[in-house]
Amino acid sequence: MKGAVFIGMLLWASVAQAATPGEILTGYTAEAARRTPGFQPTAVRGEQFYQKRFGVSEVMPACASCHTDRPTQPGRHAVTGKLIQPLAPAANAERFTDLAKVEKWFRRNCSEVTGRECSAAEKADFMVYVMGKR
Repeated sequence: MKGAVFIGMLLWASVAQAATPGEILTGYTAEAARRTPGFQPTAVRGEQFYQKRFGVSEVMPACASCHTDRPTQPGRHAVTGKLIQPLAPAANAERFTDLAKVEKWFRRNCSEVTGRECSAAEKADFMVYVMGKR
């Protein structure tokens, strides 16, 4: 419940101004730390999550299925073929700057790839990984 309140506050704040990737990451990290005291996101776990083949979908078994092995490069949706801009903020300055969009895409993509919603810890690890890519 506290996590939902925090996300709600960030959503409200994002109406007034755009967020930065660091601000969104801080929110996910704080939410994860409330559930697991001392939690700190790592790029290692983020990369493992990004590359992991969950097997829920034969077409999209991993994040890298559509986003490629390199988050700094454009990808293509495995089903529709639609171009996907790079995930890494260093290659796409618009990434992770609107909490509502970030939540929308995490919700949709996590459901398609993992078969469930991603936890705040998974989101934080994922963001640390892609934010570190140049």
